[in-house]
Amino acid sequence: MFARWLQRQWFERRRLTPALWLFAPLAGLYALLSAANRALAKPTRLPVPVVVVGNITVGGAGKTPLTLWLASQLQARGWHPGIVSRGYGRSDRTVRAVQADSQPEDVGDEPLLLARRSRVPVWVGRSRAAAGEALLAAHPEVDVVLCDDGLQHYALARDVELAVFDARGVGNGWRLPVGPLRESLARLATVDAVIGNGLAVGAVSSPKPSFAMTLRPGTFYRLDDPAQTCEAAALRSRGRLHALAGIGNPQRFFASLAGLGLVCEAHPFPDHHRYGAADLAFARGGILLMTEKDAVKCANLTLGETWVLPVEAELPSALIDLIVEKLRGRTAA
Repeated sequence: MFARWLQRQWFERRRLTPALWLFAPLAGLYALLSAANRALAKPTRLPVPVVVVGNITVGGAGKTPLTLWLASQLQARGWHPGIVSRGYGRSDRTVRAVQADSQPEDVGDEPLLLARRSRVPVWVGRSRAAAGEALLAAHPEVDVVLCDDGLQHYALARDVELAVFDARGVGNGWRLPVGPLRESLARLATVDAVIGNGLAVGAVSSPKPSFAMTLRPGTFYRLDDPAQTCEAAALRSRGRLHALAGIGNPQRFFASLAGLGLVCEAHPFPDHHRYGAADLAFARGGILLMTEKDAVKCANLTLGETWVLPVEAELPSALIDLIVEKLRGRTAA
């Protein structure tokens, strides 16, 4: 409850409330610790180029769909990408490969989704550098590493940095915990491109190139039988619809469903939430719709009729052209 209240203060109000002013000293401390983390980092450089997809705001902004898009685009241009991630909230602390049949609690929900969708090697580890080294040792054909999240993980040297924002933008523009910023807006002067997910180009001020990203909904597939698909129109007259989302910005998923003409009862959950059967009891007697990220954690739960909505990122080809140009100019380690 507190997290939801705080996010409303950050993103829905442009003026600071008296309650947020109480956190101002902590914002200064956070900024100092963040600067120290960067100054003291000793980056490990991998023998292949590294592209980091991250954000300077808290919460999800569309990094995982963008990483999938990058993997596909690089493959189409003859590259052999691999992906590394921390694997947020996982119980297994070892550096390990992510397989399509891995358990989300062992590897994390987003890495598991990446492994299933990208079909490129995916490795997780608290140290992205160690994960990258293990990935390259196991897959010597990989010639570029994509880091899903990790813009502030300065222990891994990088050749390209992409900062992603969703429609909420920079919120109130303050550093944590007064606002949603992990780093100051000046950080955008040092990235290679700014990506706006559902955000107009230029909405976030930056001297670097900006690109618009759109998440296009695909065709629903049934959770217990992915070969069974369904268009949104077929669900409109099926009875009571429930929508579940445990992502950084659940409203983005609910808005996508509304855009498809679906009237749903919304059930937001915290990002990376670990579901139990009791969490889904509300859907008894109805039809449940969820994101792919939630689906990887709900596959083994006893549910009624449940449909999953995949999304595909769409971006200008100029972005991948920019990235490839930088990768080709990268100095070998």
